[in-house]
Amino acid sequence: MATTTTKLDVASRDPEGSRSARRLRRSGRIPGVLYGGGDDPISFSVDARELRVALAGSGAVVDLSIDGSKPTPVVLKEASRDPVRGQTTHVDLLRVRLDKPIHAVVPLELTGVEETPGVKEGGTLEQMTRELNIEALPTAIPESIVHELGELQIGETLLLEAIALPEGVTLLDDSDTVVASVSAPRLQSEEESEIESETELVGEAGSGEGSSDDSGASSEE
Repeated sequence: MATTTTKLDVASRDPEGSRSARRLRRSGRIPGVLYGGGDDPISFSVDARELRVALAGSGAVVDLSIDGSKPTPVVLKEASRDPVRGQTTHVDLLRVRLDKPIHAVVPLELTGVEETPGVKEGGTLEQMTRELNIEALPTAIPESIVHELGELQIGETLLLEAIALPEGVTLLDDSDTVVASVSAPRLQSEEESEIESETELVGEAGSGEGSSDDSGASSEE
């Protein structure tokens, strides 16, 4: 679960545009904006390493202090990353109340894949849903939701309704959503396709020979 023990000190800044933001990044700081709480947005800059540590856990609640002011609880609203290097280039934080539920997106992890009967028999597991939309108190948001696959067989699907949620967490997605399925072994499918193709070719060849015989009989007459 998330905690409120992590403190993050940031410095207020004037929103001066992309050139100023690039200078900040070169100096090892990340530009950001604080939203929510009924107050005006506040632009700030934060040390890149300290930000990375503070937001290490998914759904982490952070005590944010701007220019040494009294800390206020915040969560990550959105982070922009460099498409090549993967480094954070901008961050939006959101003020929260610890006694009021918020919406969040958390990863869904499936365990026991290799022990699943369908996979043991050569089937392939395909996970369609990797993130869940949930509602919970800021301090109750899990870093991830873990589900044991259990006895999933070839041809069977796992629906969202089968996922057990931690106490205090409400699922916002459709419970009929398909999470994962186990498909038949690819080699078997390819062999079946080859057999079908060969059968079609033989059928076409046989049909052609019959037509030729009929034509020959007509010419002899």
